[in-house]
Order: sequence, then structure tokens, then C-alpha cells
Amino acid sequence: MRANGYKTYIVTGGQDFVRVYSEATYGIPPEQVVGTAGGTKFGYDKDGRPILTKEPKLLLNDNDAGKIHLMIGRRPVVAVGNSTGDRQMLEYTTAGEGRRLGMLALHDDAEREYAYGPAQGLPDTKVGTFTQELYDEATTNGWLVISMKRDWKRIFVEGTSN
Repeated sequence: MRANGYKTYIVTGGQDFVRVYSEATYGIPPEQVVGTAGGTKFGYDKDGRPILTKEPKLLLNDNDAGKIHLMIGRRPVVAVGNSTGDRQMLEYTTAGEGRRLGMLALHDDAEREYAYGPAQGLPDTKVGTFTQELYDEATTNGWLVISMKRDWKRIFVEGTSN
């Protein structure tokens, strides 16, 4: 997508955590990682140099509506999610003018990665939540549901594991 002039973003629950490795791993700079954001405080270290310190204060909850507009300022053309928390992002993206694409990755491969649902009879776990209601909404709205078990030839690079 980037080769064709699109700007790509990662929308995640752990914005600060993902920003540390997003550029090296995915080629996505830290300012294009959107998600749950905590507070920061300006101060000085022991040598008097300015620093920012994380505060235990929630500024933006990734599961709240409007996070994409707030952080990006425009409606996406493509959105890919993997849980019930991504429903509003997919609805907002695919309701836009012109051609739009909504996709959901269904984690249904416990052998190579994880399996969580409870959609399609998958286990209801603490790893993630993908409800049958979301699965049915995807079908109704024309969002692609990508099965990791059926549609992904490889999940991890050889030599790595889950």
C-alpha cells in the first residue's frame, strides 16, 4: 500500500509499547501508531536534562469511538482488525464514499498461533475477543474475515515461534 501512495497506521491498545519497534519491524514510524495513550509529565533527570515521565493517567482509551479521526484526521480507505474492539473502526471506514475495504483476522489456529472467539465455536479467552455477533456483522457488511488457519500459509518467520 505504501508503494502506491497510501499512508499506513497501526491502531493498537498499546501505543507507547508498539511505537518502540513499529518502524524497525513494520516500517511504520512512531507518529503513525495510534492507540490507548497515557499521560506524560515534563521534568528533569538528576543531571538537569529535560525528560518526559509516564504518568498513571489515561488520556485516550483505544476502544473509544472517534480515535482514528482524533489522531489521523481523515477516514481510512482500508481497516483491518482482529477483535470486537475494532467494530467501530471497520464501520467508520467502510461507511465512507468510494471504494472501501474492511477485514478481520480470525485467530483460529491454536497450533501455530492462538485461537480465540467465541465466534465459530472458538474458545472465549483473555487473549482477545471475537464474538459471533462481530462475525455475523462482518458477513452482513461485506467485510472479509481472514482465517489464520485456512488462509495463512505462514504465520511466523522460520526459526521463530509463538
